[in-house]
Amino acid sequence: MRPEQDRKSLCSNRRARHNYEIEEVIEAGIALTGTEVKSLREGRADLKDSYAAIEGHEAYLLNCHISPYSAGNRFNPDPNRKRKLLLHREEIGRLIGKVQEKGLTLIPLGFYAVRRKIKIDLALARGKKLYDKREDLKQRAMAREMAQLSRGRADRR
Repeated sequence: MRPEQDRKSLCSNRRARHNYEIEEVIEAGIALTGTEVKSLREGRADLKDSYAAIEGHEAYLLNCHISPYSAGNRFNPDPNRKRKLLLHREEIGRLIGKVQEKGLTLIPLGFYAVRRKIKIDLALARGKKLYDKREDLKQRAMAREMAQLSRGRADRR
């Protein structure tokens, strides 16, 4: 992963960390057309139900909706088309092993720009059960209460 100052976030999958337990994050390039890049820079993408799949020895991003560029023409690509992910052969081989062996899923966490290139963060993740989600909400609420109490004590001093 790159330092935060080099990255400009373009789109994020906000529900990913709620619905999945993230085990590892991988940075990947993505093959896009020019109008898709312009549309992404406008922030017009949706990663809600998208996932990555490995077919043969290539990785693809599926179900990702990138809206057609507003100033584009009739040659705009299909918004839900299959997009190729740019990963090294060794990385793809390692991902194949983890997805098949451990039952993990590849989900996108977000698009970002690094200099003039568009990258995507992929997560190797395991789906959470309902009781796991409830437990996370309880933990977050308790942490928020503790922070409020400690802030209140600091204000009284």
